[in-house]
Amino acid sequence: MTLPAISVIMPVYNVERYVEIAAKSVLAQTFENFELIIVDDGGTDRSIDFCRKFVDPRIRIISQENRGLAGARNTGIRYARAEIIAFLDSDDLWHPEKLDRHFSHLRRRPEVGVSYSGARLIDDDGRDIGIDQAPKLTGIQSKDVYLRNPVSNGSTPVIRRAAFDEIARPSFRPGEQVWFDENLRQSEDIDCWLRIALLTGWTFEGIPGPLTAYRINESGLSADVVRQFESWVYVRDNVRTLAPSFARRWEASAEAFQLRYLARRAIRMRDRGLAIELAFKSVLKAPLAVLKEPVKTATTLAAALALRLMPARLYGKLESAALASATSS
Repeated sequence: MTLPAISVIMPVYNVERYVEIAAKSVLAQTFENFELIIVDDGGTDRSIDFCRKFVDPRIRIISQENRGLAGARNTGIRYARAEIIAFLDSDDLWHPEKLDRHFSHLRRRPEVGVSYSGARLIDDDGRDIGIDQAPKLTGIQSKDVYLRNPVSNGSTPVIRRAAFDEIARPSFRPGEQVWFDENLRQSEDIDCWLRIALLTGWTFEGIPGPLTAYRINESGLSADVVRQFESWVYVRDNVRTLAPSFARRWEASAEAFQLRYLARRAIRMRDRGLAIELAFKSVLKAPLAVLKEPVKTATTLAAALALRLMPARLYGKLESAALASATSS
């Protein structure tokens, strides 16, 4: 039996509204030599029923009790048969040429272990909200992954299996290995990318264009922003253990960028108090770092202040313009 060139791992948990279109974006790829591993992570809605409607020999469905996104990705990696692994969260979408372009990139650049691209942000209804994530593509160092995470989100990277092999570690479940930290329900992706950056010699490199449509939902609770920061602190502490001197040098700047990113999330959620608190904490944490990107920092501060001081109706008219230049973390 011929093995696939790429294993696509798509965790599924209570996403019946989105999962069909996500799977269709994989099956519509111009690069056809892949397997699609759908990991049923113990959801309670009709998501997997929709997945079972697809008739395609490239699809495999693996069911398990709920283990979270990290656990579902780990299961997918265990079942993957290809030497290249791609991830798609089941509420996101891919451009039809995504796998083709990443496969060519990895074949052309054997030193690259993590190939990624930019992303276009869409809303709950799949509408383009007019913001692209356009990360740094070349010359990536470990500090870039820590400070700015050019890989951005879990639906953009296409990664060599060999890179995962170098960061594998035993699970608390007998006979299993893990690559993503299952203690994390958020920030598990940046934790994994940092392990590859800090513990291996593989190169990170991006290719141009927004090849992923990344769905954002800013209707959550402020507690979600707080939990995300707590998850990031967990990652920060892991970095201290993995590379103490690296952590001492870059930790304050990384935390400042994370606070600024979370401030923008709070702005979109219209949390006046949290937005202004996080925005100013970002600047105070590492002023020289965030002021090297004056436009992003200034627009974040301006939007937070405007949200705090302006009537809600007037602020709503200014929000999109105020944040348009702040396109990535």
